[in-house]
Formats: sequence, C-alpha cells, structure tokens
Amino acid sequence: MGTESEKDLQKIFQLFFDEQAVSFETINTSRGELDQRITVIALTASENKYVIKLEDNDFTFPDKIRMWQRTVGEYRRLGYYCPLIMSDKERQFPTVCYNGHSYIAYAEEFAPYRSADRFTDLATAAYEQEKWIMTAKIAEKHFAYTSYPSGYCLFETFCPSDKTDEVLENALRWKEYAQTLRDGFQEQVQRILKLWSDNRKALEPIYRSLPTSVFQADLNPSNILLDDSGNFVGVFDFNLCGREVFLNYLFREIYDEDFDKEISMIRRTLKIVSKHYHFSQLEKNTALMLYRCLKPLWFTKTEKLKSLQNDREAQKLYLDRTEQALAEPIDLASYMN
Repeated sequence: MGTESEKDLQKIFQLFFDEQAVSFETINTSRGELDQRITVIALTASENKYVIKLEDNDFTFPDKIRMWQRTVGEYRRLGYYCPLIMSDKERQFPTVCYNGHSYIAYAEEFAPYRSADRFTDLATAAYEQEKWIMTAKIAEKHFAYTSYPSGYCLFETFCPSDKTDEVLENALRWKEYAQTLRDGFQEQVQRILKLWSDNRKALEPIYRSLPTSVFQADLNPSNILLDDSGNFVGVFDFNLCGREVFLNYLFREIYDEDFDKEISMIRRTLKIVSKHYHFSQLEKNTALMLYRCLKPLWFTKTEKLKSLQNDREAQKLYLDRTEQALAEPIDLASYMN
C-alpha cells in the first residue's frame, strides 16, 4: 500500500490527473519554516512524467498562481518554451495535506529540456544574449494585467513577511558593516550613505512613472532552459513573477563585485535589448539614478569590502570607487538608443 507520505502524494496526484502514478521523486527546496516548497516528480505506468508543486508561504495563493499561468502563456506566445501550469480537475488550486502539513498545490508540465546549470561545460555567454532578447520582447509588450509586483520590487514589498524591499535591505547591511570600519573611514562612509539616501529619495517619485511589464523575474542558470545542443529555448520557475520596471529587472539580474566590470556588463546588455525594446526618454534620464540606487551598496559590494578587512589601502580604494559610483557621471543613456 506504500507509506503514508506516498498515499498522500497519490491522493494529490489524482486531484490533477486521471492516470495512476507508479513512483514519486520529491525535492525539498524550502527556504525555512515560513517558506515551505516541495517539488514532486511523478512517473505513470505509461512513462509520462508530471510535476506537482506544493508550497506554503505568503506569496503563493490561487490568484497569484493564475497570474503565473497567464505569464507563462505570454512567453509561449512569443515563441519561448515554458512549462504549462495546470489547475486540478475542478479548475482550482487546492489546499492539500502532505506529511501532516498543508500546502497550496498546482501542477506543471514536465519540461523536455535541461536547465543551464546542468551543462557543466557551457559558459553563460552562450545563452546570455538570447535570454535578454526574450526579456526585451516581454518588456516591449508592456503587459498590465496584474498589480502583483515581482520579487525584484523596489519601493514596495513582495510579500507580507518582508520588512523592506531587497534593495533597501542590502543597503542597510552595507551600512551595518561599513560603520564598523576604523582608521578614519567614518567620514567617508557617512558621505556615501548620504549620497545613496539622497539619490533614492529623488528616484522614488520618478520610478513610479517608469514603464513596466510582467516578467518571470529570476534568470539564474537553474531557471534557463536549453536544448541538447545548448541552445536557449525558454525559462521556468515563475514564483517570483510579477509586474516590474524593465530597467530595475535588467540591472538586478547583472551584478559583480568589480564596479568597472559590472558597468561594462550593463552597457553591453543595454545595447542588446535596445534592438528589441524602445527606451523612453524618461528611462534614459533615470537609468543612472536607478543604477546608483541598486548597485553601489549591493550585497556583492559588501562582501568585497568585508574581504579587504586586513588591507587598509584596499579598503580606502574600494570606498573611493563606491563614492565615485554615487557621485560621478556614468554614461548609460547612449547605450539605450
């Protein structure tokens, strides 16, 4: 008859499909007690595979999942593969019990492609341009069918358990560490924090007027789908999906501890996407302000600063570079034509 867990999974599977599952593989991707996630891969007697997602967090609920479904459909209409998200036989996303815990459940098509992180000999550059072209095409559609923000939201929170947006959270962590620096660094640290704060305050009212669309919102290699030859075919994992400012999404997906390398990556990406997306004058005017809000105090910069703790000269140079990024001109607009 199987274990109680297997019986639970069989009952859940039958809510979605008429076939009988003969085996289940479970993958726990939970992020703590407040974010429980189980992926179930079911194999049927006819050798079909299906995916059941079980989630218990404050950003997964039926109306949100329907928004993910719609977004998957929009990506597919543009020619990109994304696994279909499926409701149960009653066209609902039911609350189910597994291992004595309650979850919201939904089903997904089993993807016939592998994620990029499973190609051990493939460089990110092999598919980088194609993922940005896809994202630019979604941005150009300016989809406006949801008010739910993406997980990359700025000046708002993604879910009720968030105390701040992630950008402010990272800046506060930078501040917490930087204020421990000695050897006369505190005057410069305070200048940097004021520059960042003043820029953020000036950006906020403008930011709310920037164009948006609805994006998948998580382009890490484990979510990029490639065919057997390593060609880009699409994406999956839409649980951070939502309404987003294109420039925010783009800049958030690019990061490096080295300022010059990061700026070069951003410029290169702007040139790629500008062939498929028309940047407004407001976006061009705001790009530098947005860069200054997002990048100089990002977690990669904090980690780099921490790694220099025994080298006073290197700390000073890195703080100088941080201050430059917040105060000196950086040309981004000319790469947006």
